[in-house]
Amino acid sequence: MTDSATKPASTRTRAERLEARITTAQKALIEHAAALQGRSVTDFVLASVQEAASRAIDEHQRLTLSVQDGRAFVEALVSLRKPVAPRED
Repeated sequence: MTDSATKPASTRTRAERLEARITTAQKALIEHAAALQGRSVTDFVLASVQEAASRAIDEHQRLTLSVQDGRAFVEALVSLRKPVAPRED
């Protein structure tokens, strides 16, 4: 089976609905940006929201890993044995 997120938009069935209340200024801004890119408002909004969602998830995962890596580093430093003095023969 192919994941619907990897299929081209033209072959996916859009069964879910997402609604938002926006100001007149926000609508005008979105319509203008969509027109500049030659896209419909729906396509522009969906692409923008999907990109923002992916970026938010990636940033969260990086932050989580960064915190985990930091903890592992500190634990490694704390658990280090004291260096052994070189033997003099």
